[in-house]
This record gives sequence, C-alpha cells and structure tokens, in this order.
Amino acid sequence: MKKIITILSVIIISFSSNAQTKNITNDPSLLEIVEASCGQCNFGMTDKKGCDLAIRMDGKTYWVTGTDIHSHGDAHDKNGFCSTVRKAEVAGEVVDGKFNANHFKLLPITSTKKGHEGHNHD
Repeated sequence: MKKIITILSVIIISFSSNAQTKNITNDPSLLEIVEASCGQCNFGMTDKKGCDLAIRMDGKTYWVTGTDIHSHGDAHDKNGFCSTVRKAEVAGEVVDGKFNANHFKLLPITSTKKGHEGHNHD
C-alpha cells in the first residue's frame, strides 16, 4: 500500500510540475520581452570573466541562470550573443542580482531595412 501511495504521489507531482511549466507560455502576463546578449561583450558587465548570458530589463542588466549562452547557438556567430543584442521572451525572477529564468525563448531577428523587399538587384 505504501508503494502505491508513493507512486501516485510521484505521478501527481510530475504532472503538477509539467502543468506549471506549460502555464508560463500560456499566460502572456508572465512573459516579458527583454534584450539578451553577452554581458561582457555588449552590456559592459565586468564582474565575470569570459562570455556569459545576460539580459537588460527595465534599464538594468542581470546575469542569467537557468540557461546559458551556448544553449542558443554559436555566441560568436554574426547573430550570436557576443556579436549583437537580441530580443528574448522570458519569465522568471531576479534573485540576488541574477535573473533566474524558467522560460527563455530567443526571438527571431527582424529586418530593419525597408523599401527593398521583392527587388532583385542583379
């Protein structure tokens, strides 16, 4: 009987955890659009050595935990975090000066060039 209760408890906790994760993206009020980049290369953060993921939110910069710079492509690519500042959709909280992400989605790059769409310049 104890084994059955233990197994059921584990299953219920597992489903609860998955449901909470899914609710983050289903509830837009929990998501924020922020700037994301390498803290050292693009945000001028100097309290760490080497390239590390950071966000800028409400004019403040935070190192990110819960994901890392290498989980979102080559950081040194032309569109990578060490080369450019990108937009990201995030959810989480700031704890001890760091942003603890429980959701981090890098948004696609949008072109800022106008007036040249559909033109072929051979």
